[in-house]
Amino acid sequence: MGESVSPETPAWLPRRALVLGVARSGQAAALALARRGVAVVAADRSPDADPGRLAEAGVELRLGTEEESVVEGVELVVKSPGVPAESPLVVAARARAVPVWSEVELGYRLLPGNPLVGVTGTNGKTTTTELLAAILRAGGRRAEVAGNVGRALTEVAEHIEPGVTVVCELSSFQLEDVHELSCDVAVLLNLEPDHLDRHGSFEAYRDAKLRIFERARAKIVPRGLGIDGIEFAADDPLPAEPAMPGAHNRENAAAATAAARASGVDDAAIGEALRAFPGVPHRLELVRELRGVRYVNDSKATNTAAARRGAAAYDAPVRLILGGSLKGESFGPFARELPANVASIYLIGQATAELAAALDAAGRAYSRDGDLARALEHAAADAHPGDVVLLSPAAASFDQFADFEQRGDTFRRLVRELA
Repeated sequence: MGESVSPETPAWLPRRALVLGVARSGQAAALALARRGVAVVAADRSPDADPGRLAEAGVELRLGTEEESVVEGVELVVKSPGVPAESPLVVAARARAVPVWSEVELGYRLLPGNPLVGVTGTNGKTTTTELLAAILRAGGRRAEVAGNVGRALTEVAEHIEPGVTVVCELSSFQLEDVHELSCDVAVLLNLEPDHLDRHGSFEAYRDAKLRIFERARAKIVPRGLGIDGIEFAADDPLPAEPAMPGAHNRENAAAATAAARASGVDDAAIGEALRAFPGVPHRLELVRELRGVRYVNDSKATNTAAARRGAAAYDAPVRLILGGSLKGESFGPFARELPANVASIYLIGQATAELAAALDAAGRAYSRDGDLARALEHAAADAHPGDVVLLSPAAASFDQFADFEQRGDTFRRLVRELA
C-alpha cells in the first residue's frame, strides 16, 4: 500500500458536487472530491446516518432531508449504490441536466491508469473477485480488491501505486450510472432474477449488469448465454481443482481462470491459487463441526439462485435455514426445485409467509421459527452426525439485521455457543 497520491485537478472536476448517501462509498467519494478543492454537499435521507470524517474535511452535511433545494448550484451528483434512480434528489438533478455518476465512475476517473478487472453477476461476485486477486498475486503481480467488496473504488484510487491491478466487484446498482468506466477484462458470471424490488424488471436488472461490457477490452461470459466473448463453464478443464466446495464454485473458478488467462497469467500460478484459496466469509463458510454435524454460514446467499446452489453443494442431508427481508423475487420455482437432500427447513423473518406458501405448494415440510436463534436451536436438535446445518437464506437481511455480514456473524456466534 503506498502513501496517498497528490490530488490532481482533472478537467472534468466540478466546482460544487452533491454526494448522495454517506455510507462507505459516499464518504470515500466526498473526501476525494473535497481533497481536490471541490465544494461538496453530502446528503442522506436518514437523520441518523454516520458521516464519519466528512464534517472535519469541510463537507457540508444535509442529513434527514430530500429537499430539491440541495441540488441547486451543483455541477455533478455522485450516487452511492444504495440510492435508487427514483430518489427525489436524483430525479431533481436529471431534471436540471446535472450529470449523475455512480461512485465507481468517480473512482475509475481518479485511478492513475491502473489495470482494471471488473466482475459482475447475480451470484459468485465476491468469491470470484477475491480468487482473481489471489491468482494475480500467485502470478507475481500486485493486486487490490475494490468496489462492492472491500474498499470503495474511490478510496483505492486515492492510495494505489502505479502498476497495481484493481479487481473490482461491480453490482447492478454500481453499474447503473457509469459513463466512461472501462475494464481491461470484464467478467459476467451469471444472470438470475434479483433486486427486482429496485430495478422493477429482470430486463432492467440485466441491462444494468451488461453495462460492464461497454468499452471493455476483453469479455468473459458464461457459455450458452449468447454474448460474444471468451466463454467459460463449470465443466471446463482447469489447471487444478479448486479447494472450495460445490459445482457453483467450480464455475466461479472457471470464470476466474478465463479472466486470469486473458490478463496474461500462466496456468501454473492459476493452479497454485485454485488449490490454496479457501473461499470467502459468509459464503459456504464452515463455522464448526460439533458431534459430527457441520454448521455452515452462507449468509451471503440473499437470493434463491444462491441458496439453491448452497444446498446443492452437499451430498449430506441439509438442515436449511431460510428467510429474511423480501426483494421482489418469487419463491415458487425455488421451492419446487429444492434438492432432495434438504431434510428439513426452518423459516425466519419477513419472508416467512411467502416462503411457507411456496413450500406448501411444492409439498415441502417446514417449521416457522421466527428468528435465527430459534431456527438454529431447532435445526441443531434435529440434526444427526453427517448432516449439515446450513444458513442459506434466499433473502436479504434488513428485516432483522443491518446487513448479511451481521446476520452471518450472529450465526457464527450462536453456533460457537452451542453446548
